[in-house]
Amino acid sequence: MLLLRFLNVVAPAYFLSISLVTFGLQLFLFIPSMFQDPSAAPLCPSALLHGALFLFFSANAVGNYILVIQNSPEDLGTKEDQSLASGGAGEGAKVVPPGQEEDGNGQPSAVLPGTHFCRLCARVTQRHDHHCFFTGNCIGSGNMRNFVMFCLYTSLACLDSLVAGVAYISVVLSTSFASPLAFLTLLPHSITQFFSGALLSSEMFVILMLYLWLGIGLACAGFCCHQMLLILRGQTRYQVRKGMAARARPWKKNLEEVFGKRWLLGLLIPMLNVGSDYHKQKEK
Repeated sequence: MLLLRFLNVVAPAYFLSISLVTFGLQLFLFIPSMFQDPSAAPLCPSALLHGALFLFFSANAVGNYILVIQNSPEDLGTKEDQSLASGGAGEGAKVVPPGQEEDGNGQPSAVLPGTHFCRLCARVTQRHDHHCFFTGNCIGSGNMRNFVMFCLYTSLACLDSLVAGVAYISVVLSTSFASPLAFLTLLPHSITQFFSGALLSSEMFVILMLYLWLGIGLACAGFCCHQMLLILRGQTRYQVRKGMAARARPWKKNLEEVFGKRWLLGLLIPMLNVGSDYHKQKEK
């Protein structure tokens, strides 16, 4: 448990550090290098477009990251939710702990579908999906859409940085990436040149970041695709692990429950899951 709590602190710090390094390399190295050659005037519009795309991807990734943390899944341990869990019987009624129901002897029995107690967050949540260490928060009904958007734009920002970094390295080291094997052999060749003194430490750092962006981008893209499949089926990762059956209803209804009717606006700017079935139920 101590190791998990330590990971819950280190992982967000790691993500923020990588984000700051990426932002610095893009703004102070990659984008300025596109404007250095006066004869390459036609590249200026491309450089501006690249800078605008990177800022758009980064703003959405960071914005949804903040919303994932701020809008944690509904805490069923609060007084309001406990009254709902008791069926509105009043303060004197016996409240059954969320996620449990009583058997004939008054003892807790089966766990309700989609309800889970997270020991790291110390709360019981509905529609629990998983605990994300990079956000230090649980992912559930309250922030599922923001988590999917965070994964999507993080992968796009990493892909954008990867392309810009490859273009920068190809110019600085006069390396051609026309062959697919060129990128695979770039790291071992760079390590050899670095220890032999033929490669600067700054150039070696950029090369290491290329592979880091590739790994993070692929991982976030995989999380995003897997999460979308679960949303279409009306399931969560927790329910899949427990062998719970998917809800029998149309996939469009499952999408609307998570993304709401204003899903297109959520693709452009970071925003709350306004208009979804979850927030409608919460407002009631």
